[in-house]
Amino acid sequence: MADTGKDLRLEGVTKRFGDFVAVDDLTLTVPQGSFFALLGPSGCGKTTTLRMVAGLEEPSAGRVLIGEEDVTHLRPYKRPVNTVFQSYALFPHLTIFENVAFGLRRRGTKDYKQKTMDMIELVQLAPLAARKPAQLSGGQQQRVALGRALINEPGVLLLDEPLGALDLKLRRQMQIELKRIQTEIDVTFVHVTHDQEEAMTMADTIAVMNNGVIEQMGSPDDLYENPVTTFVANFLGQSNLIMSDVIDTANADVVVDCHGQKVGVVRARSHTQDGKAWLGVRPEKIRVGAAGVDDHARSNILTGGRITDVSFVGVSTQYLVAMPWGQEVMVFEQNTGERKPLRNGDEVDLTWSPEHAFLLDATQDAHAGMMTPEDAG
Repeated sequence: MADTGKDLRLEGVTKRFGDFVAVDDLTLTVPQGSFFALLGPSGCGKTTTLRMVAGLEEPSAGRVLIGEEDVTHLRPYKRPVNTVFQSYALFPHLTIFENVAFGLRRRGTKDYKQKTMDMIELVQLAPLAARKPAQLSGGQQQRVALGRALINEPGVLLLDEPLGALDLKLRRQMQIELKRIQTEIDVTFVHVTHDQEEAMTMADTIAVMNNGVIEQMGSPDDLYENPVTTFVANFLGQSNLIMSDVIDTANADVVVDCHGQKVGVVRARSHTQDGKAWLGVRPEKIRVGAAGVDDHARSNILTGGRITDVSFVGVSTQYLVAMPWGQEVMVFEQNTGERKPLRNGDEVDLTWSPEHAFLLDATQDAHAGMMTPEDAG
């Protein structure tokens, strides 16, 4: 593959459709050779952003650059960019070899046969090279589409919901496969998806989009462990958000009053310093135990809980715990077999470490970012 050494940069990119602002003053840099995901619900602007990079939409304002080259107004075929869509758009009458070789043959590349076979081996389809697309599974067809796009040696490969048509098991296999291919070649992947697990499995960096802007950008673990908005906290996984009052910011841990009980949050995860705040804790970070039994030194503790629902889901047991102020808190516990499951009606305490919580501005909507069936489109 060609080493282009070129970052993809968007500078103040805006796209309007009439009065509707689909992408609003977006500035970001995607380092050359990285796997970058644009993640968000349907209608958040991620596909419009991708289409502007591809040249299929023209920005209303701002610039798109690859390296130092301004490609904002270049036709799609003049950009060092290729796109893989959810629909594979393969030529049904051509073999796999001929589909992958198509771009090279059109450009008159002399050694196209060897390059084509090298690419078919990279996407692990060499035994099937003589077959037609209709003889392949969905996952195999997607690999053909990927090989056909990569053989043109694009500086940037755009992936628009590329695994959306596959079933769950095949989708997970292809996530691993895409990441393997990306690490073997020096091409920037920009992947658009509404699937949080897909983005977190593959991407080095994720930009979470909402209403045309980036809510937060960073590594998957940073976004998950330390969200800065309720939208990110809810869209990436599940979060318990509990209304609290900030009462002490003088020490390493910010102390909040949570319905009459004091708990701490490390300062690096405290994104508000006064007044009302959402105390956020992921369900799997919470330990649930019989009331008053365990020693909770160096842990936050909330007492007065009562289990209202128990769901066994194989790897974990999920508990709903009703708290004295009327809120139900969700807890996920690994099924390690170390103790008997708790039961409905059991009186319990909830504990977690101060570095496993986060604190958000209470003016934000606690339900922002929660997935609905419509978002999954």
